[in-house]
Amino acid sequence: MNKTSCSGVSFDFTSRFLPPVYILVFIVGLVANGWGLKSLQQKWRKLKIINVFVLNLGLADILYLLTLPFLMVYYCMGSKWIFGDTFCKITRFCFNLNLYGSIGFLTCISVYRYLAIVHPVRVMGKLTVTRSVAISIMVWLLVSVQCLPDMFYSKTFGNESGKCYETTRKRVVEDYLNYSLGWTLTGFCIPFLITLGCYGHVTAIICRKKFTDKVLKQRSLTMLLILILLFSVCYIPYHVFKNLNLWSRVLLNRQICYEWSNGVYVAHQISRALVCLNSVLNPLVYLHVHEDIPAQLRQLLQQACPMFSRPTSTNSGNVSDTNG
Repeated sequence: MNKTSCSGVSFDFTSRFLPPVYILVFIVGLVANGWGLKSLQQKWRKLKIINVFVLNLGLADILYLLTLPFLMVYYCMGSKWIFGDTFCKITRFCFNLNLYGSIGFLTCISVYRYLAIVHPVRVMGKLTVTRSVAISIMVWLLVSVQCLPDMFYSKTFGNESGKCYETTRKRVVEDYLNYSLGWTLTGFCIPFLITLGCYGHVTAIICRKKFTDKVLKQRSLTMLLILILLFSVCYIPYHVFKNLNLWSRVLLNRQICYEWSNGVYVAHQISRALVCLNSVLNPLVYLHVHEDIPAQLRQLLQQACPMFSRPTSTNSGNVSDTNG
């Protein structure tokens, strides 16, 4: 530790690392979510209760993906924001709305699965599409209320530095850390514990009892694996390193420096790339809850195989000509 001279954190890593990740996420995420939403739209009349939450999950992803081109330009220009203070805040707001909206709707799906499997008789007739729509509206409102205070923190500092901060400038970073910790508790920790409890109970029941419905057992365990993947890869590292990075910035303001500060910053940037992958991984939920999509995938593969095999068969008779 050095309390007298604090070396600055190197920000070059962000401009090199994030743009390629954002390009990949934008292309793959837009295709995957667009295809998933189209599949839901085609089966709209057969809409199931859980598909209401999946639909909102997809809309949250699309909302965030549409902001990525602006962030690509920002980081490719060496972290120079040219789109104004208001749009900077809107871009960061859309990221937070996607992140905590995704967590919220994944929690709703987990609770629905728990009630349908553990308490099927009690909830019979009570889980309706209308109530699912009402719950979805409540999730959007709660997430918006959680994200709204972030809009009041300075993001560009009057554009003097050309930055579009993910959090805020250093003068108010200590206050922002307190807000971030409360936000992490209500927006991530509580939903995570609810999700963990629901699927932990479901898994215990499925494994303990002789479950006759093998399809339901397989789908429940698959969903558990998807959630473990999403939380362990996307959500947990981001919240851990975001708050650690804010804490290192608070210490830096107090002229208290640690050797791990730069490492925490790099880890936080990697976690930012990982958390935006939720827009690519969320479509896995489509495969789980929508029965027709795996069949559609098999049909597409069957159609694609003849397309690749035809040129081979037609050219097989001309091998001697091309080699001669």
